[in-house]
Amino acid sequence: MTRRQFLNRIGRAAVSLGLLKMTGTSQAAGETTVLPTRPLGRTGVSVTLFGLGGEGVMRSTGRMKQAVPVIRKALELGVNYFDTAPAYEESQDYLGEGLQGSREKIFLASKTHYRSRDGALKLLDNSLRRLRTDHLDLWQLHDLRDASDLEAIFARDGVIQAVEQARREGLIRFVGITGHYDPTILAEAARRYPFDTALVALNPGDRQGSSFLKVFLPVARERGMGVIGMKVMARGRLLEDPLRFSPEEALGYVLSLEGVSTAIVGCSSPAEVEANVRAAAAFQPMNRLQLAELEERARPFARQMTFFRKG
Repeated sequence: MTRRQFLNRIGRAAVSLGLLKMTGTSQAAGETTVLPTRPLGRTGVSVTLFGLGGEGVMRSTGRMKQAVPVIRKALELGVNYFDTAPAYEESQDYLGEGLQGSREKIFLASKTHYRSRDGALKLLDNSLRRLRTDHLDLWQLHDLRDASDLEAIFARDGVIQAVEQARREGLIRFVGITGHYDPTILAEAARRYPFDTALVALNPGDRQGSSFLKVFLPVARERGMGVIGMKVMARGRLLEDPLRFSPEEALGYVLSLEGVSTAIVGCSSPAEVEANVRAAAAFQPMNRLQLAELEERARPFARQMTFFRKG
């Protein structure tokens, strides 16, 4: 073990302990709130129920002055889960700037859309440089869609080889998969390799059609994976006419699903961060009847709410 690897391990152990103790006490709208945490699957880390996603202002170019206040508002309000990806324009650069001085307090997740070992390792080096860190807490295989993705990932020179090397070198702590297109592909990936987490699309329209809730979540629970919900507001469509879901309903639905650890939402302003923190802080688990009522409201509009999915 090199000196750098030894120091990285010590540092990550300290971070893990800190995250487990974190309560998420925050100030929102002049009131003290507590942002609850949950275990992220079998990782041993606890994450806040709301995490800052890579959409909204984060997925833009040339908007550092607008993005950094969003990041810092999330930090101020106790959010500890931050998601990004090389594909999200300048999102990694924004986080590299906005998270300065707070790296030890947060859980940082990025991704690779490259399927080859060499390509993924080069992309990882680029991510670490842009994020101004020496490791990722979570490295995710981005946007798995079809059988060709699985073939490439598990090939002799596939990205799984990069995952194993990056772990040995202390560049990543955990590995996950992401997808919003076909739940059967994610389920098959989870059966082939002990991924720690999965980032999947979940909202009240999901039960109609090719459902992540019905197809993938049972597999994830069986394997002890941490599940991160995305598309929980269908890029804001749930909040608009004719649906008019509240943030509390949209987040509450996903967080009430068995096995879900957290939900990420992309935000365009500090005010949107505050609204999501308030919704997560006020979360109370919904019973089956309440979930069914939200699903029934969503039924006529399910296709608009799952526009990103195969069917």
